[in-house]
Amino acid sequence: MTPAELASVVLAAAHAVFEQRGLDRAALPASTVVERPRNPEHGDYASTLALQLSKKVGVPPRELATALADELGRAPGVKSVEIAGPGFLNIRLDAAAAGQLARVIVETGAEYGRSDRLAGEKINLEFVSANPTGPVHIGGVRWAAVGDALSRLLRATGAEVGTEYYFNDAGSQIDRFARSLLAASKGEPAPEDGYGGAYIAEIATEVQARRPEVRSLDDDAAQEVFRVEGVALMFDEIRTSLRDFGVEFDTYFNEKDLHDRGELDLALNRLRQQGHLYESEGATWLRTTDFGDDKDRVLRKSNGEWTYFAADCAYYLDKRERGFERVVIMLGADHHGYIGRMKAMSACFGDDPERNLEILIGQLVNLLRDGAPMRMSKRAGTVITLEDLVDAIGVDASRYALARYSSDSPIDIDIELWTRATRDNPVYYVQYVAARTAGVARNAAEVGLVPGDADAFRPELLDHEKENELLKALAQFPAVVATAAELREPHRVARYLEESVAASYHRFYDNCRVLPLGDEEITDLHRARLWLNNATRTVIANGLHLLGVSAPERM
Repeated sequence: MTPAELASVVLAAAHAVFEQRGLDRAALPASTVVERPRNPEHGDYASTLALQLSKKVGVPPRELATALADELGRAPGVKSVEIAGPGFLNIRLDAAAAGQLARVIVETGAEYGRSDRLAGEKINLEFVSANPTGPVHIGGVRWAAVGDALSRLLRATGAEVGTEYYFNDAGSQIDRFARSLLAASKGEPAPEDGYGGAYIAEIATEVQARRPEVRSLDDDAAQEVFRVEGVALMFDEIRTSLRDFGVEFDTYFNEKDLHDRGELDLALNRLRQQGHLYESEGATWLRTTDFGDDKDRVLRKSNGEWTYFAADCAYYLDKRERGFERVVIMLGADHHGYIGRMKAMSACFGDDPERNLEILIGQLVNLLRDGAPMRMSKRAGTVITLEDLVDAIGVDASRYALARYSSDSPIDIDIELWTRATRDNPVYYVQYVAARTAGVARNAAEVGLVPGDADAFRPELLDHEKENELLKALAQFPAVVATAAELREPHRVARYLEESVAASYHRFYDNCRVLPLGDEEITDLHRARLWLNNATRTVIANGLHLLGVSAPERM
């Protein structure tokens, strides 16, 4: 019995109690939830329904809980119901009802864990969005892992999601990039405000190979060639790096398009219509202090140039005009000050900042070698890049390590730990269960042990303590996925896979033999345990997929 099925049984019992007592059934909720009790000794599941309904119908909570317990105790699959505290219901399932979950998981397959919890939400999720002036650095890589995992979680819970990468290909940083390429082509050092690193020389060489005539142009014309061609090459490299990391975006949006299409003027006019613009000292200002910002913001300077914030306004409006009800933006730790101005900007457009705009801040990442932070990239020169991380520990370990921690916490990634083939390496610990469950299934087939028809499955045989513990862990998966999506916390999935599923499976494997020993006859218990083994494989694979990590069949 799944948690959702048990919740339906609890609600059905409540309907019966209300009918028996003549209580107003309009007070009953359309659905309810059951949860795992903190202490496993209190039962398999707990419900607070009696506490929720008590005031509405004027019945003391323990009295209502007693009536619910009596009715629920007669339901098929329910072994016992105990009342705790002011009216908590602690529910125990019989072995057959609990064991049926293994069949449900295997038959549901890749869909197990998915729900419609966020159905109807249309979300634009922007992450990474590094400037096209260098490779993706390790802070951006964190957002690549977390953002992609979050997009998978949101889709798994029914939301319509558009993932987006914003290229800041307009503005002074692009001019500095072009000047740096030009200098490199001449064998000169980078400008004082320019970009260094071997990659600059590589791109300059590639531009000259593509456009050999650039050597004969004057500096202004040559710089324009390096700007156009260099940005295009950097775009391609960033997209390729992310694709190799398993991250694909639905939309790659160029800031330059906002300027070329006149969308900054459109945003300015919309804000003027809302009554939030004013002119001062020749510049155009947005009165964001009306909505909690610490100061008003300039959109257009006195010399006619647009500010970066003007482009932010236009980009936000563009997303909303494309039909996205919620705009989620992932930013680095150095962007914490953006939250106030962006929220105020949303309000200036007439939106609800708490509903329509969500900003997530990610903290710093350090890559450690021999216990000391790595400071320099061989290629980028100043920062650690995506390629540096992948070269050090691989794609799976990189994605898992970055998604395993709450994004608002700084993390250290120890190369030695994350390349170790031992149980203290978290990704190895989880992937080992994926491989072991696949290996058990292969070995079972070799000795003629197959799960058999679902109708012949004997779930009541799964009554060992460690079998029940593993079933409880597997049952939590849909709730973990839903919570991780709603709270924007993919790390919950990783921790669940480690601490609940992998840990429980290892204890099950050590105490409950799945394969027959020697010439031992294959029994229904072996088959039932094989169902449970395969259900574990399904949950591990589904969870790792949500993190963008592989579930190997062999290690």
